[in-house]
Amino acid sequence: MKTRQVTLASGEQFTVPQGVQRLDSSSTRGWQVRYQGTKYFPDGTAGPKKALENATRELLRRIAEMPAPLSIRRESSPNKKSDLPVGISGPILVRGSDDGSEAAILSVTVPRFGKANQTRKVHIGTRYNYTKTRFRAALAKAIEIRAEGLAQYEAEATKARRQAANAMKKVLAAARAAERATA
Repeated sequence: MKTRQVTLASGEQFTVPQGVQRLDSSSTRGWQVRYQGTKYFPDGTAGPKKALENATRELLRRIAEMPAPLSIRRESSPNKKSDLPVGISGPILVRGSDDGSEAAILSVTVPRFGKANQTRKVHIGTRYNYTKTRFRAALAKAIEIRAEGLAQYEAEATKARRQAANAMKKVLAAARAAERATA
């Protein structure tokens, strides 16, 4: 999990995990968790260090319990000319390389976590057997392929986020142990 150094106006420095933001204004001083919603942890009388510990604990709890937020498009672009679902294009006419035959397909974009997207083709039919029924069947198959890809992407993203959170827990525990040893 990514971290960054934050220096307060008082000169105190903190290592802050991604997903936690510092809020400093004339009326607000504290840390805010931004992961599947927000939650504010004011410095109060305990100070910014304790507030950051509480915010980090909340972030780690949310990562452990909630799926990773996805940045995959869920709605069609306003420029999309067809009414097909997101990630599905067509029908597209393709030619066979061997015999020059033509067939209609749907193109499905399957997102893959940490890798390039994959494009899958779903055959509808040739000019001789293309029907609305075959198109609807191919569309149902394309929607199924896209849904399975999204589910796998979400599972892999969540797993990666949780592994990063576990590594962060170990780093924080080591930092606390080192702090106690020098105190």
